[in-house]
Formats: sequence, structure tokens, C-alpha cells
Amino acid sequence: MKKHYFLLAIILLTSCGVKQTQNLLSSGNYDEAINNSISNLRTNKDKKGNQDYVYLLEEAFAKAKERDLNTINLLEKDKNPANFEKIYNTYLQLNNRQEKIKPLLPLKLLNEGRNAIFPLENYNNQIVASKNNLSGYLYANAKSLLSTSDKMNFRKAHDDLNYLNQINPNYKNTLDLMNEALFKGTDYVNVNTKNETNMVIPSRLQNDLLDFDTYGLNNKWTVFHGTKQKGINYDYTMVISFREILLSPEQIKEKEFIKERQIKDGQKKLLDANGKEIKDNSGNVVMVDNLRNVTVRIFESRQLKSCQITAKVDYINFRNNQLIQSFPLVSEFVFENVYATYKGDKRASDDNYFSYFDKRAVPFPSNDQMIYDTGENLKMKLKDLINKNTFRN
Repeated sequence: MKKHYFLLAIILLTSCGVKQTQNLLSSGNYDEAINNSISNLRTNKDKKGNQDYVYLLEEAFAKAKERDLNTINLLEKDKNPANFEKIYNTYLQLNNRQEKIKPLLPLKLLNEGRNAIFPLENYNNQIVASKNNLSGYLYANAKSLLSTSDKMNFRKAHDDLNYLNQINPNYKNTLDLMNEALFKGTDYVNVNTKNETNMVIPSRLQNDLLDFDTYGLNNKWTVFHGTKQKGINYDYTMVISFREILLSPEQIKEKEFIKERQIKDGQKKLLDANGKEIKDNSGNVVMVDNLRNVTVRIFESRQLKSCQITAKVDYINFRNNQLIQSFPLVSEFVFENVYATYKGDKRASDDNYFSYFDKRAVPFPSNDQMIYDTGENLKMKLKDLINKNTFRN
């Protein structure tokens, strides 16, 4: 009975697969129908139950080939250079489709006593010719774009040249032109800081803020420089203005409290109401946890010091010195050290509190160190701000 259900399940699955492939074929999704058919024929192409897929593959291949050749014929008659890419890719598609089917050939049609018909062509000459046409078009178009003064054109030229280098490596001076397009299409941003507070900003913090190599922000079309470089025409300036630095006084807060807790302290014999030992079925005395209440008096000290930096980030057009947009930036850092002593049984305290008993008072960080540590957090917020707010819309 199980074997019967198993065979029925296989028949139903095959029927669904054939139906799905037929639907793809009838809706013009020829290549999907081809892929479905190949997938089912790959394991056992001569299986009688797979004959439907052979017929579907034969029909889908013929229709896909006819459609592609008609498309190429129409595009070639149009004589528009912008069609070169489509022509080239269509020839590749014709060739790739054949290569998918070749490993399965010959495919038999058992009822007709013949092999399925797949007219295979050699498209090498057409592929090479269409690739050369496309290469020439991409190259000429990129050079034309590079002769303009528009950064968006330079970026488009770079994309075209990159594609050209993929399909036709080392074509003329493509790599040199790609480097030129990358340089011309890049936005260069000069970054500097401004201290508007009445405090000294640690030079280490200013250097770190301007070390954009550590930010991981540079991308294909935007490069940040903390120091101006020769030969670079900057597009934007980013100014990080420190507006206010607030430092709290060093504080030590002390408190005393008592904790009580019931703990397990070994085991004891289980007794009944009359004080007699209770035994289990084997005659052994039943042992239970010995619970008792313990108390501890805790003397806690908490060292605290905080720093807050308020800043402003301005995006400025370098060429006309016009403000593009401004963003507030606030960062805070809190130094905290908690330590404690006790009298009594420390097991009465919470388990996660034990570590405080091993700590002692430590020197408070200097103001410079507090400002620097706050600046590290400021740096992360600055990175997030730049990622969310581009210079060019």
C-alpha cells in the first residue's frame, strides 16, 4: 500500500511539473520552460515518464531561437548604435542556450521513433563582431562623456569603461580612461575642526577625528581628507565645530545597606512531625537541603565623573563657500567605578554583586582623558551621521 501511494505521489509531482512548464511555454517564458525541462531530463533523459519534457524542450528551444533572431534582425535594421549591447547579449543568449542543451543530446521521442530536433548554429563570428561594435560604441561614448565638465557624466563614463573592460579586457587605453573617470567623478571633501569652547581640545582627539582612514567612509565616489593635498580640487568642506564641553566634578557616592537571603548550607536528615527520621523504599534515610538565613551589611562606594561634548557639523560647498546643511552632534561619556566592602556573610548579597568586593578605588581620569573618551563616542556618531547624509543629493 505504501508503495502505491509513493508511486502516486511521483505521478502527481511529474504532472504538476509538466503543467507548470507548459504554462511557462504558453506565456512566452521560453527560457524558464527550457530550464525546467533540462532540470527534469538531466537525471534520466530516456525515462518514458519524461517524454513530455522532451517535446516541451524542443518547442521552447525553437520558439526562443526564433524570437531572438527576429529581435536581432529588427535591431540591426534600426542601425542605432545604442542597440549594440542588446544585439551582443542576444547572440550570447543564443549561444548559451545551445550549450545548456548539448550535454543532453540526443534526446529521443519514443512514440515517433526519432530524435528531437535542435538546430544548432555557430555564433562565434556574430558574437565577436557584435562585441567589437559594442566595444567601439562604449569607448567612443565614454571619451565623449569625459570631454564634458559634469561629474555625473564622468561616473557614467567609468561605468561604461568598466563594462567594456569586462567584455573586452585591455581594449585600447580603457584602464587609463577608467582611472581618469574615477578621479574626475570623485567628490573630494576637506574636513577640519573648529574650537568654539573656552577649553583646550586635546590634539590627540582632533587628530583622531581627522583621521578618516579609520572611519571606513571612503567609497567609490567620495573621499575625505583631513589634510589638504596638492593637485586636488575640493568639492566640499566639512567643519566639525566644538560648541560646548561640560565636565562634572569628581564624585564619590557612598551608601550602606543590609541584604538578607536564604542559602543552602549542606544537607540534613528529613524528620517527621515527631522528630523521627524518614526513610525511602530502600530503607535509606532521606536527605534534604539545609536552608538557613544569612545577613550581610554592605558599604558601597561609587566613583562618578562625566563629560558631554556638544558639536555642530557643517556641510559647505567648497567652490562658493555656501552652507549646504548643518547637523547637531552630542556625545557623552560617563566614568564609573563601583567597589564595596562588607560585614557578615557575603553570600547574602546578589551573586552578580560579588565582583564589587574585589574592586578598590582608582584614580579619576584627567579632564583631557575624559574629553578624549567622549570624542571616541563622538567619532562613531559622526560616522553614522555622514553615512545617513550625503553631500550630493
